[in-house]
Amino acid sequence: MYKPIFKITNKPLDIAVLNHMLRDDSAGAYASFEGWVRNLNDGKGVTSLDYESHAVVAANEGEKILAEALDRFDLLAARSFHRIGHLDIGDCAVWVGVSAPHRGPAFDGCRYIIDELKQRLPIWKKEHYKDGRSDWINCLTGKDGQA
Repeated sequence: MYKPIFKITNKPLDIAVLNHMLRDDSAGAYASFEGWVRNLNDGKGVTSLDYESHAVVAANEGEKILAEALDRFDLLAARSFHRIGHLDIGDCAVWVGVSAPHRGPAFDGCRYIIDELKQRLPIWKKEHYKDGRSDWINCLTGKDGQA
């Protein structure tokens, strides 16, 4: 089993490199999740996003979540990266990847991680709209609730 890795970064995510980091000949399964910036939310045209975070707290909590998933789902490895800063439509904002001996634990572990990250991390999203307005999304609860 590998040490869980969770990182907050302001750099674009290279998905091919991230996927390769989880290659393991003892793994029979790999599952990942990519969260992309979309151009429409709640009927409003979106042009871009800004993410802010309490990076130290988010990194510590992110590693706890990954460690929980490793134990709970018998994963071999779990990693996740979350972007901060300004992101354009189509950019990958969050990536989760896991490897496991079998597909069931890989799927379940990946789902658990993204759901927990969305609920527990101090990461805030501001949407910029086509009409020139902008708004922080679900900042009162810290829960987006949508993938």
